[in-house]
Amino acid sequence: MARVAFVTGGTRGIGYAICQRLQNEGIRVAAGYSGNDEAAQACARDLKCMVVKGNVGNFEDCKRAVELVEQELGPVDILVNNAGITRDGVFHKMTPEQWSDVIRVNMDSVFNMTRQVIEGMRDRGWGRIINISSINGQKGQIGQTNYSAAKAGMIGFTKALALENARKGVTVNCIAPGYIDTEMVQAVPENVLQSIISQIPVGRLGKGEEIADMVAFLAGEHAGYVTGATLSLNGGQYMVG
Repeated sequence: MARVAFVTGGTRGIGYAICQRLQNEGIRVAAGYSGNDEAAQACARDLKCMVVKGNVGNFEDCKRAVELVEQELGPVDILVNNAGITRDGVFHKMTPEQWSDVIRVNMDSVFNMTRQVIEGMRDRGWGRIINISSINGQKGQIGQTNYSAAKAGMIGFTKALALENARKGVTVNCIAPGYIDTEMVQAVPENVLQSIISQIPVGRLGKGEEIADMVAFLAGEHAGYVTGATLSLNGGQYMVG
């Protein structure tokens, strides 16, 4: 029987590429989203996948979303924690709302979603949890203390949860993308974008499909010996030993 995957933030950008790639692997996919109904409808239409609306920063919303997916597709075998937002600003001017919004959506969501599926994965003796962090969670970034803190927190979460579940057949891994060619990055002013690209040794932005390929590997049957890892996909911009 086909595996079931739930991808948060799955209807646009990197999340959409992940959903498409997992579908191509024969996995039954549900894409979570929070606000853009038009993009969600397009995703459902184009990929023929289930879409589920909800707030990943809210525990009860996550519980309801997972229950809907399990009723429609079956137990969740693969969880991709991809949803995220930015509320940038230098720390000495950052508001409590800027801080808490980012921590809630980018960090609390990882607990909220993973908590819904971890017991079932342990009981079945198989599971894949893949957390999408960021290069800025590894090296930091001016104007992103909130975002960098949340994305760094995902890396620590990944390591600890991997240790807890290794003997249960559940792997937990993290991907830290660099700058990827998405709507968010393309919205950056041209001069700033060119400055970013000039700092990337391979000389270009990454592609959502390249992140999706790594997710597909980690989600597959041949990745059972990979757990607790953080894989950097950033074109050489930040090299971690």
